[in-house]
Amino acid sequence: MTEQSAPTTAAGGPSTGATARGEQTRRLILDTALRLFRERGYARTTMRAVAQEAGVAVGNAYYYFGSKEHLIQEFYAETQHEHRAVAAPVLARERDFAPRLAGVLHAGVDVLSPYHSFAGTFFKTAAEPTSPLSPFSAESSAPREASVALFREVLAGSTAKLDDELRETLPELLWLGYMGVVLYWVHDRSPGQVKTRQLIDGVVPLVDRLVGLSRLRVLRPVTRQALTLIHTLRH
Repeated sequence: MTEQSAPTTAAGGPSTGATARGEQTRRLILDTALRLFRERGYARTTMRAVAQEAGVAVGNAYYYFGSKEHLIQEFYAETQHEHRAVAAPVLARERDFAPRLAGVLHAGVDVLSPYHSFAGTFFKTAAEPTSPLSPFSAESSAPREASVALFREVLAGSTAKLDDELRETLPELLWLGYMGVVLYWVHDRSPGQVKTRQLIDGVVPLVDRLVGLSRLRVLRPVTRQALTLIHTLRH
């Protein structure tokens, strides 16, 4: 089936009905692609297959998403939006840093869990340093910055007391830690990825302790050294 030209309003713009139908088609294509990624893996899913399964012309699929990479970038954006929504209750309820951090990390795993079956094959592509699918790529900058902002909220809404210089850098460090959790989750074959949950519950108290110790005068030179190294590597 092919989409017909969108009807226009008297002002010449698309009608509300056409906009709604376009959004439905876009949603259908994305949902179909994610299903095929889970069933066939990322590498074996083509745009033609997505269009065929969705019942739209290949040209229409490319109209909404220029490539498979665009589909994944949309997936990143949607999962990040969902991550924030799932984490919202714990952020509203808790003020201590540790439960806020643990809640956000567990929420991330909750959101990703339906996609564990294709995560391994997809990671082979995303792990390539030059891939636009890498979470560190320029193409992934918007969802990456949104995720860092979520960890900034974890810190800002907490009662944590820490070194002022560390406060500025810590959200990005927490995001990097979250990427480590996701990497472990990708390879976790335990039932329900329970070991990833155990990793989160074991690491968060350590992070909380280190954050608290950062204010100690004796540890400030070490903190400065670590922050200088991070700044150097980042630039």
